[in-house]
Amino acid sequence: MNKNEYLLYITKLLFKDVKEINIENIEAFIHVIHFGSFNKAAESLFLSQPTVTARIQSLERELNCQLFHRSGKQVNITEEGKRFLPYAQQLVHIYEKGKMHINQKKSHNNELKIGCTVSVSNYVISEILPKLSVSNEDLHYKVITGKSDELINKVLNNEIDICFVRKTSHPSLQSIKLFEDPITLYVYKDHPFISKKSITIQDIAQENLIFFECGSLDWLRIHRLFENLEAPPNIRIHTDSSEMAKKLIIEQFGIAFLPSISVKKEVKEGILFPIHIEETKGIFLQTNIFCNRGEYTELMNEIVELSKELVK
Repeated sequence: MNKNEYLLYITKLLFKDVKEINIENIEAFIHVIHFGSFNKAAESLFLSQPTVTARIQSLERELNCQLFHRSGKQVNITEEGKRFLPYAQQLVHIYEKGKMHINQKKSHNNELKIGCTVSVSNYVISEILPKLSVSNEDLHYKVITGKSDELINKVLNNEIDICFVRKTSHPSLQSIKLFEDPITLYVYKDHPFISKKSITIQDIAQENLIFFECGSLDWLRIHRLFENLEAPPNIRIHTDSSEMAKKLIIEQFGIAFLPSISVKKEVKEGILFPIHIEETKGIFLQTNIFCNRGEYTELMNEIVELSKELVK
């Protein structure tokens, strides 16, 4: 197909009966390019790999050309695929934008639906929303908590408008970094580590440890701190709740590695104390804001500006 034929194809798709447009085939095509494999594209779309393969084959029949060269697990886009890609992206964008506008009419006027992880809900949203409301007096908010993957899917399905989740990537979404939150060791008041000049991993391993982890790859780096020790660390409690871990430290049950934003108030009040060690430098959790491409960009930039004081 030449350029004019591609333009004709897109035009026909845009003006055909909606029931005849198979937007899912084009979406699968974009995802395979972005992730570089059929398996990864299938995972991001919550589909099986054969389903994605079938969608690509269907699209290739419609276009009467081959979009990918396949050699075992290797997938490379053809010249025809490269020429079709910008039109495919435009079509998906127009479709998603139209779907979003239809859904907006069904929802409450001036309501912003926000998705966020539990940690963002506990420590970030409560500080951002009052500031955001100053310049957006007519805006109402609906906040929904969940896991990062679930929230990303809700944005894609236009169930929520924006979400605050850990760093990830998706071809259909716009992402802006909100902040980086260092993971630091925290101890209670009068703990011996506070006055000690040098703390080793061996010293930490012998303490009662409360191990908070949220599933991020950064927590694997905390686990690896103890890999070379002769004996395993003394982990007394595993928990996925930073609030529980924090309270256990305050009760002097043990010490824990925590995201700094979760203990900001307690550190300021002199209840908890950070212990900085060389091994944890550069380990942090990154939170991003996501929305569908082309939507809420100005609002997201405003939120980023308002959040600059959060992790200081």
